[in-house]
Amino acid sequence: MNKRAVILTTFIAFSFAILSWRLFDLMVLRHDKFVRRANIQQSQEIEIQVRRGVIYDRKGRDFAVNIEQKSVYFDPSKVLGPAKTAYRVSGVLGVDRRRLLKRLKSGKRFVWVKRKINGKTIRKVEKLNLPGMGLIPESERIYPGGVLASHVIGFVDIDNHGLAGIEKSYDKFLTSRGGKIRVSTDARGNILLAGDELESSGNSLVLSIDEVLQFIAEKAIDKAMDKWKAKSASVIMMNPYTGEIFAMANRPAFNPNSAGRYSASRRRNRAITDVFEPGSTFKIVTATAVIEEGIFGPYSRFDCSAGYIDVKGKRIRDDHKHGILTMIEVIQKSSNVGTIMMAEKLGKEKLYSYAKRFGIGEKTGIDLPGEIAGWIKHPDKWSGTSIGAVAIGQEVAVTALQVLRAYAVIANGGYLVRPYVVSKIVSPEGIEIYSGYHNTLKRILSKRTVVLLRQMLEMVTRKGGTATEASIDGNNIAGKTGTAQIFDRKKHRYSHKRFVSSFVGFFPAEKPKIAMIVVIKEPEGNIYGGVVAAPVFKEIADRSLVYLNVPRDDSHSKNVVYVSSAHEIKRDY
Repeated sequence: MNKRAVILTTFIAFSFAILSWRLFDLMVLRHDKFVRRANIQQSQEIEIQVRRGVIYDRKGRDFAVNIEQKSVYFDPSKVLGPAKTAYRVSGVLGVDRRRLLKRLKSGKRFVWVKRKINGKTIRKVEKLNLPGMGLIPESERIYPGGVLASHVIGFVDIDNHGLAGIEKSYDKFLTSRGGKIRVSTDARGNILLAGDELESSGNSLVLSIDEVLQFIAEKAIDKAMDKWKAKSASVIMMNPYTGEIFAMANRPAFNPNSAGRYSASRRRNRAITDVFEPGSTFKIVTATAVIEEGIFGPYSRFDCSAGYIDVKGKRIRDDHKHGILTMIEVIQKSSNVGTIMMAEKLGKEKLYSYAKRFGIGEKTGIDLPGEIAGWIKHPDKWSGTSIGAVAIGQEVAVTALQVLRAYAVIANGGYLVRPYVVSKIVSPEGIEIYSGYHNTLKRILSKRTVVLLRQMLEMVTRKGGTATEASIDGNNIAGKTGTAQIFDRKKHRYSHKRFVSSFVGFFPAEKPKIAMIVVIKEPEGNIYGGVVAAPVFKEIADRSLVYLNVPRDDSHSKNVVYVSSAHEIKRDY
């Protein structure tokens, strides 16, 4: 009996020793290893689905919002019968069965099956109740306005990453609260947390764009594109004092709700990515320079009666013969001859210097992706004929926004501003964390020169000017037409069939509310900016003034007097 007791006691003690050692091994020596293994088996690391911040117009109207959807995924390690599972799922979701089967056999812990499905399909998926299958809540980006302001807003990919426009340039702000978290799962791999715990919200953007002004601009260029069978068109409306963009429209356009269906050409923001020779809209640079330098004044006279001028063997003509013109009339009638006479007296170094002062050949700094700087050659690289070409807007490449910013200098009293489209960024808690307006205004022209130029530009829309079709009843318009030949790089000469027609200006002329440019590329039937672009400007300006409730001007400015056929300016500084 004693021997049996000893053996039994020894056996029990030995068993407890083994068990104790095993527990020590599991709980102490290999504790971390098994905890990690348990975490892997009982949880998954999931990317937090960021609900992108909403994008609003300046008055709080929605440009980009989110709607709730769900996405289907699998944990292949928990799938029972991959072939059968692939067959059943492909029939419900309409995905490729072979491709799905390959994913289910991949050995990964997480594979997508189909993203962002609708409610009816969700119910069918839930009825399948397959091992390893789960649903994750996701938000889908929706653009209520469709094509409206599409080039400014941009679009996102399937993972809600910004690919163009504001969606791209402010992506980190719109999705600033992302990341990964580890979530608990049940035996089938289903996530045990509520949907809200898997989401976070980004900051929202308030744009300077006004939805109504944007609509007015887009409808006007739609009509122009149809009338002139043009290749493309752009309109920009801006606050000349602050640089706020009120509207930026391009044609052709695209719908960001289905951006992938459109070519890259249609999705391009031509207002800041496409360059062209400005033509006569550049003449304001030449006029500014000679006034600022004291070389010519508004009453200086130029003999343009020949109808042409020779520059180092190259003959440059006016569209129509003129007699002796004052400087005012040179701008009003857009005389190439008179403008080149100014430039020859000014000199190429000064002309180049003033072009750079206006920001020609430099990016404006707008907060949109893809802006092109354009170019203007340094005078060291000019040919003998360049002084004549540059003076009238040839051998220069600009964007529509660059030209508009230059004219805003005249409108705002002589300051160069930085354009922008995001007015402020607001956190999910409603706190403003960023303001888009941070212009350090730099005066580049004297007040005297600005007053003269502003009144000269107003003459352009009056009788005898090149843009009478831009004038509207009740308010004075100031601006300049542009008609530029497109350089044919294959033939190495300017085309006689392809033109860019434009009009740029501001209104009301005395106290401008808006600076605006209209650019129509390759119109058919007519080429002149005063005929093609000026009426578009008029239509937009007229409707915008009504919308903004801007009061009518007097019929004449107190500083402008019209004397017979000569339009002269009385200065009242």
